[in-house]
Amino acid sequence: MSQQEVNPNLSEKARRDLVLVQQAQSGDQTAFTKLMSRYKDTIHFMTLKLVHNETDAEDLTMESISRAFCNIHLYSPEYAFSTWLFRIATNNAIDYLRRQKVRKLNIAEPHKDEIDGENIDPVTNVAGDMLTPEETLVSEQRKRALREMVSKLKPKYAQLVELRYFQELSYEEISEELQLPLGTVKAQLSRARDMLNAMIAKYPELQ
Repeated sequence: MSQQEVNPNLSEKARRDLVLVQQAQSGDQTAFTKLMSRYKDTIHFMTLKLVHNETDAEDLTMESISRAFCNIHLYSPEYAFSTWLFRIATNNAIDYLRRQKVRKLNIAEPHKDEIDGENIDPVTNVAGDMLTPEETLVSEQRKRALREMVSKLKPKYAQLVELRYFQELSYEEISEELQLPLGTVKAQLSRARDMLNAMIAKYPELQ
């Protein structure tokens, strides 16, 4: 947990969130799940307004939740947790739209995003300070936890998640890679997302 002081102007709701954040930063997955239950629908709605596609919005919502899970230790109480979370979701959607544009134009994608002239790290979605060794370790632990969750899925679902979220293939590319109908790819990925959400809710505390 960051040693920064709590912003005295935080609302009562933000302070309630902060209690759960502190528990989640200590490895309490139930606390993280409670936080996500508060904001998941809002993240989905906000993302849908940006990408205008229900399936993509579902994917991106899951990705944003995963990023928040992996990087919860980077949050500091100088601003509301919801602000930090929505910035992750917004930047994640913007990243996606830019990747789609890059595919269409066949040009190189920049390593850093620039929003209002500020460089934003595409992984943490915060102004890019170097992680300390301790922060890197925690982040890697959470990434391993997500990988472990994926490994518990049936092989066909694990393979789809690997291709979609870790290799970042499009639905069409996955369909071609696995020789599956596009509709089957979308339906099975939807089931895989539901199973992963259930696992996150029940996953034991990180050691």
